[in-house]
Amino acid sequence: MAVSLYGPEDARQTVCVYLEHNAGRLEDVSLGLISKALELTSGSDWRVCGLILGDDTRKPAQEALARGLGEVISIQHEIMTRFDVSAFTRACFEVILQEKPAVFILGATPDGRDLAGRLAVRLRTGLNADCTDLRLNLETGQLISEVSGFGGGVIALLESPAHRPQMSTVRPGVFEQQFVRPVKSGVIRQIDVSLSRSDLQSELLERSVGERLDLSKSQVLICGGRGMHGEFVQLNALAEQLGGEVGATRPPVDEGYIERERQIGQTGVVCRPKLAVTCGISGAFHFVVGIQEADTVVAINIDPQAEIFNYCDYGVVADAHQVIPALIEALARESHSSHA
Repeated sequence: MAVSLYGPEDARQTVCVYLEHNAGRLEDVSLGLISKALELTSGSDWRVCGLILGDDTRKPAQEALARGLGEVISIQHEIMTRFDVSAFTRACFEVILQEKPAVFILGATPDGRDLAGRLAVRLRTGLNADCTDLRLNLETGQLISEVSGFGGGVIALLESPAHRPQMSTVRPGVFEQQFVRPVKSGVIRQIDVSLSRSDLQSELLERSVGERLDLSKSQVLICGGRGMHGEFVQLNALAEQLGGEVGATRPPVDEGYIERERQIGQTGVVCRPKLAVTCGISGAFHFVVGIQEADTVVAINIDPQAEIFNYCDYGVVADAHQVIPALIEALARESHSSHA
């Protein structure tokens, strides 16, 4: 592997968090990364800072300070009205070389993935993608990134001992947002970078924003797997009664029974609902990652040996095609009696 532009001997004890924002507010993935970075460095001399880019970063930068960051590095430029990977890569590259953080973490969002890959190449460093957890050895400065593979059968712990910054992307929803007391002396530091319109590689001609489904914010999830044989009508009905959303494992998505944006797990969405009901799901680890932080998990599966029963709070050994209609009927009776 190529020698990075700066190594462990030059790096500062700093964890830098890339802050994504929209309409003046930080994205949830960035709030989760702030919480994790503060947890990793708690009780040490390590510094945690945020890096935010845009044409107006004042409100989201203040929000980052309110969430416990002691410092936010802000790059404001008139051409940054929207994400442009070329311009954002150049700006981040300049700041990272100037600040030399030991760790740089981003959300594994479409923009975060695009930016992280280009930055890693320019900085000649490694990149651990789609991590499910992060650890930091405060004495050695070594970041340990946890990634699962081979269908969830293997957990890999990845390190970059000789390269800096140590870079990782983390899926939205993996880290819980923690509300901490703001730092009284928190500051927003403006840094100027050399950018011009020639750095923009694309031009926005028209913008159309449709409704966006965000399963990570749903408090109730009704999840269907291969065992539902593509029959999601009943799950939709149950979700509607409970005021929740329907999710799925990868097989029903690949087979076209449900939209890909409803896929839950390591290669989909990581959620933290109050209630998750799994129907016809075997319980492979790459799915369980998506609901393991739920307050309550109810599993319905016809196979008593299904792995999902090792992860649930309540297990029902039965055919979901029979249980779900009965549950819908019982909920309807209860609702009717309560309004009578």
